[in-house]
Amino acid sequence: MYQIIHSKNLLVVKEQDEKDQGPKDQDQLLEENEGMDASTEATVETALDEEAASTLEGQLAKLQKDHEELKDKYLRQVAEFENFKRRTVREKLDMISSAAQQTMRVLLPILDDFDRVKASSELPNSIEPFSEGVKMVYQKLFNTLASQGLLPLESNGEAFDPELHEAITEIPAPNEDLKGKVVDTVERGYKLNDKLIRHAKVVVGK
Repeated sequence: MYQIIHSKNLLVVKEQDEKDQGPKDQDQLLEENEGMDASTEATVETALDEEAASTLEGQLAKLQKDHEELKDKYLRQVAEFENFKRRTVREKLDMISSAAQQTMRVLLPILDDFDRVKASSELPNSIEPFSEGVKMVYQKLFNTLASQGLLPLESNGEAFDPELHEAITEIPAPNEDLKGKVVDTVERGYKLNDKLIRHAKVVVGK
């Protein structure tokens, strides 16, 4: 009689000791042999199925790992591209804003000249009247720049703020209410789209 031994996917047929067993007839031996062949075939098929399943599981695990790595790389690339787009847009806006600020700074002295002429013309007995034509040109220029976001700071009577004002001198305050406040504005400050582009030069009461 033979016994099937399964070890590391190898089938070993081992002869069993039959010293204590009696003789068997031909039919019995044939039945046992057929049973052994069926058992051997089933064992082989089981071993092959287990090996195939193990191989498929390994391949599936590798595919899942590759998928996760590719997904991670894709998400990183998308995030980097979005950051690049935002950075590019921000840089373009900064360039446009910087160019606008430079243009406005160049025009501010012209507005200062208009302000001085206007203030002089309003003095009593002024010999330099601010004509209607000049007023119209000044107002048109002022309105055009205002439409682009340029606005002057209102300083007179306001509390002195070093973030907005540059004190060029201090004088005794005309009254108690003007102590620590702007008494006079020598040169107006301006904001462009809520960003300060020039401090107001002011006289502060003490």
